[in-house]
Amino acid sequence: MVAQFSAGQSAGMLRIQYDRPAPTGVCVVVHGHFYQPPRENPYLDIIERQPSAYPYHDWNERIHYECYRPNAFARVLSEAGEVLDIVNNFEYLSFNVGPTLMSWLERHDPEVYQAILTADRNSARRCGGHGNAIAQTYNHIILPLADERDKYTQIRWAKADFRSHFGRDPEGLWLAETAVDYPTLEVLAAENIRFIILAPSQTERCRPLPSADNPDPDWQGVENSEIDATRPYRCFLDDGKFVDIFFYDGPISADLGFEEDILFSAYNLAGRLHQAIRHDQRPSQLLGIATDGETFGHHKGGTEKCIAYSFTHEFPQQGWTVTNFAQYLSLNPPTWEVVLKPVTAWSCSHGVARWQDDCGCGGGGGWQQQWRRPLRDSLDWLRDRLRGLFERQGSKFFRDPWRARDEYVQAIRDRDPENIGHFLDTHQSHALSASDQVNALRLLEMQRQSLLMFTSCGWFFDELSRPEGVQILRYAARAIELANEVAGVELEREFRDRLAAAPSNVAVFENGGAIYDALVVPARIDFERVAAHYAITALFVPYQSEDRVYCYRVQQLDYQRQVLGALSLAVGHISLTSEVTWERREFVFVVLHLGGWDFHCCIQPFGNRKNYSQMQENLFSALASASVAKLMVAITQWFGDRAFDLESLFAEERQWLMAQLTEKTRTGLDQIYSQIYRDNYSILRAFHREELPVPPELQVAAELAIANRGLQAIEKLTQAAGDRGQIDNALNELAATAVEAEQMRCHLAIPGAKTALETWIYQWLDHLLVAVDPETIEADCQRLAQVIAIATDLSLGLALDRVQERYFFYVHQKIVPMLDKGGSSGGWTRAQSAVLLSLGQRLGVDVSPWL
Repeated sequence: MVAQFSAGQSAGMLRIQYDRPAPTGVCVVVHGHFYQPPRENPYLDIIERQPSAYPYHDWNERIHYECYRPNAFARVLSEAGEVLDIVNNFEYLSFNVGPTLMSWLERHDPEVYQAILTADRNSARRCGGHGNAIAQTYNHIILPLADERDKYTQIRWAKADFRSHFGRDPEGLWLAETAVDYPTLEVLAAENIRFIILAPSQTERCRPLPSADNPDPDWQGVENSEIDATRPYRCFLDDGKFVDIFFYDGPISADLGFEEDILFSAYNLAGRLHQAIRHDQRPSQLLGIATDGETFGHHKGGTEKCIAYSFTHEFPQQGWTVTNFAQYLSLNPPTWEVVLKPVTAWSCSHGVARWQDDCGCGGGGGWQQQWRRPLRDSLDWLRDRLRGLFERQGSKFFRDPWRARDEYVQAIRDRDPENIGHFLDTHQSHALSASDQVNALRLLEMQRQSLLMFTSCGWFFDELSRPEGVQILRYAARAIELANEVAGVELEREFRDRLAAAPSNVAVFENGGAIYDALVVPARIDFERVAAHYAITALFVPYQSEDRVYCYRVQQLDYQRQVLGALSLAVGHISLTSEVTWERREFVFVVLHLGGWDFHCCIQPFGNRKNYSQMQENLFSALASASVAKLMVAITQWFGDRAFDLESLFAEERQWLMAQLTEKTRTGLDQIYSQIYRDNYSILRAFHREELPVPPELQVAAELAIANRGLQAIEKLTQAAGDRGQIDNALNELAATAVEAEQMRCHLAIPGAKTALETWIYQWLDHLLVAVDPETIEADCQRLAQVIAIATDLSLGLALDRVQERYFFYVHQKIVPMLDKGGSSGGWTRAQSAVLLSLGQRLGVDVSPWL
């Protein structure tokens, strides 16, 4: 390896650049398995709020901000804690990102999603055309426990999903929990998966490949993890095909996950890797380690910085080459073969019993896992019943039902009607009617849910009623429901009875059947509830004539609303269409808001225009009588007794609406507390002068009053757009608020202040960089610095990561080259550049070489 040095995009230090020749000597591969279990509500196709992930919306979001984003923009810091470099760790890590997680990233943070794609392309340029990314079994099922059809679908979905993101076929694939058996290897070979990564404990014996000089080498027993993990191996199958296998270094990989010191510094990590180097005469050897990608930042906070420095500095300084498994395999094909143990996984010492038996793995606190076998048996039973139904019913719609299922991932990736229509045109056996299209899509979605219900996380821990277990039961329930809708088949009662054989560790549940009744059945969502959700929220949300409610398209065919005093009455006619199954239903609704928390909503199928008009006229006449009793009687006469209220809303909108409904009360309380604070200001000052404890009632009033003033100042700032006069006025008010809070010894809690100021700072910096104004550049930089200083005084704990990134990359792409060459660039003079660079000190970016 020949190292060349370039300033690149780094500040105050040099990043080692790798040249193109084939890697020899010590080659390092660090593999990160990035994965989150599918958490989407099977009816709404979104992840609902998870309170345990607070202050984040859900665990995907929390781990994203602790791990995925930090690894896409990993900092290399100076001793003073300033940013010297920002490294995309995915450009150096070998990695897989679970398909369901990758789709989540695509929707929720396109910047990180694109960074991952860019990293794969850049790594391919660096590694001879071999990108760092490999595929993963689609929804993390344990393949040895899946039958052949499910094995093929999982691998085909994984490949198709990978191709849709990375624009190429995967060379390798990560198996869930590295669980493998020979039937799984046969499917991998048939699907042209070139290599996999396993744990050393999964081997039985190995030997050099037969050669002319040694046609029958002796086998070496390695059943106790003695296999040499510094080389790849070939695993031959009965039909003569093979799959190549890398075995990660077990001890070092375990240390990455469970030892604190190894990722404390790049020096420690390199020192640990040194211990695995074989000092023999081979021209090349591999140091391959693997761990959960979430180790770097989530499980071990900040450790993405360690591997960023290791990849770009420490490893090259050791003379090691950072590569990936695919490149290493292309240059160093296996010279040894291996035989695996029959059925194994890295995370279970009993084969794959962790996902079907009470083996003790994953247990703790004296809890049993006797529920695992009944859960597995119940789901296998359900799968087989659903499979028979799919074959019988699917043959009515598809030329080849199983091919349609294997390619259904194309529809999952893109629910656009045009794409779904193209998919149906491709696979239909004849021109399908609208009802046939619905049933065809129901069948395919039933199969998707039946695959999701085998996600490995449902068995991984020690109790069925944990969120992971409940989630896979929700997928099962949705599959059962779809089967009933397609063919009128009733499977739920027997499935629930079978689950009753799964004992729970939680006394209140007793068994899996009770868990199903308590946590799964109530979570069902039907069209009527979607319609009710729309009807109630329409009182507060200005829906368009065509809009969406999660994965439902809504067409507003009529909507009338009247207000009488505190009463608000709305009557409407809507069409709902599922984006998943294309099922379409028409409803009429009435929703009465009596004020505050009281809502009364009723839904019924649309009959005809005449009845709807009569109903509308009758209800509004009842409203005009100003008698709630008469109005309720009229509603009951038209709609019956079934009603929906605030609790019927989906969680996101319910919580938002609760905040809206309390706003008036909060405003009134703010006025009261502000008056108390003004009336007692001199008394409060006296208490502080005398160093006496302030009465808590007065201190609370002061904190709330000052916080409210701070919030008003922040609102003025964010609404000022580019009006510098209004911005300055708002900043003066906010600065005065910070001073007053300090004088009154207040710890302010200003709702939304952190997010609002983070957004303003980013937008102001972006404006400053895009529209260079020589007349205002210095004052504009000072305004940005002032906001950061005030936020620090208010202890808001701003997260300026994105601001840092925007500033860092702009400076090193626009300003530094100009300064190195002399002259101006992009409208910046040297004097203006000096002003901008001084801002780096406030943003925590090292700009010392150019100041």
